[in-house]
Amino acid sequence: MSDVLVIGGGFAGVWAAAGAVRARHEAGLPDDAVRVTLVDAADDMVIRPRLYEPDPGRMRVALDRVLGPIGVRRVAATVTGIDTATRHVSALGRDGLPLELGYDRLVLATGSRVVAPPLDGAEHLFDVDTMPAAAALDSHIGRLPTLPGDGRFTAVVVGGGFTGIEVATELPGRLRAAAGGAEVRVVLVEQADVVGPELGPGPRPEILAALAHAGVEVRLGVRLASLDRDRATLSDGTVIPTRTAVWTAGMRASGLTAQIPGTRDELGRLAVDEYMRVVGVDGVYAAGDTAAAVAENGHVVMQSCQHAVPQGKLAGANVGADVLGLPLASFSPNPYVTCLDLGPYGAVLTLGWDREIAQTGAEAKQLKQSINADWIYPPVDDAAAILALADHRITWPTEAPVVDPRA
Repeated sequence: MSDVLVIGGGFAGVWAAAGAVRARHEAGLPDDAVRVTLVDAADDMVIRPRLYEPDPGRMRVALDRVLGPIGVRRVAATVTGIDTATRHVSALGRDGLPLELGYDRLVLATGSRVVAPPLDGAEHLFDVDTMPAAAALDSHIGRLPTLPGDGRFTAVVVGGGFTGIEVATELPGRLRAAAGGAEVRVVLVEQADVVGPELGPGPRPEILAALAHAGVEVRLGVRLASLDRDRATLSDGTVIPTRTAVWTAGMRASGLTAQIPGTRDELGRLAVDEYMRVVGVDGVYAAGDTAAAVAENGHVVMQSCQHAVPQGKLAGANVGADVLGLPLASFSPNPYVTCLDLGPYGAVLTLGWDREIAQTGAEAKQLKQSINADWIYPPVDDAAAILALADHRITWPTEAPVVDPRA
């Protein structure tokens, strides 16, 4: 028996586990030929791209409904160490007892985390990076009517990138729902001199129009300097009374990448080859936000669901093929697209790394809602559907039937 160990229960990890099982099935081998185990501290796969929306507690899928039907063993534990020399992983179970897990092939798919800023009052910041964090913000917004202060229905969003724009255009509606007719205010703070600097000039007119439509104030060329319970102070001395400051600036790969003796980029992602193998580390693969994989035309992938899903499928297929002595497949994702939610204004869809606008307004919004509500969800309780979609040649969910997880 060969042991494939997947660390991480997000998009890349779940699809890596399913891809490895599919590889075994395609080889016509029995279940005990390749044992696939997934380790994660949580019981659910969090639909992280949706955490900027209200009621984030519903943005999850039970891991057992995806992994159980296809025979993946799940270990509920927190990984504390990875020894690539002995091919062992150390973890702590929920009972606090240590665990040791061996592997023949390892897939590291532990995602990324928002980078907490080193500023006074950082403990007052909210974010939408994890389910607990998003739930805390959602609960806080619901409590705003009970709080004192002129700034209780004012929110400051720090970071004008992808997440910051989606949060900022969504927040006015969420605040109005809590304010009961009182005036609301949302301020977007970006230290660059343009909104969405990494998104390029293509979609910027649509983004600015959406922010204006939502009534969001934009403060450029400044940063958050300090924060306390009642106010945010910007680097130019501006003081904004607020009880709600949301941090969206900066992501880094999971700290577990430091346990792997490979090369890492400025985001902490491991360098991988075309097969998703960590360069220079035998038996270890990386996928999703932990992997600096190269996509089309030499571009390094974004930390996004769009790239995590095909990376996970391919890593799973290749670890399965690897232990079975079969040929490996190369990473070949679909051409890059960006679909950015712009709140009530709509959305904007761009094509390619230059982000040429393809759709805007209601048409793009419908697509974004399909992506968020259907396409990115895995099938549940149906082994055949899960393994069909685990095919690494299906790089985007629209290429296969969508199974509604809420049914």
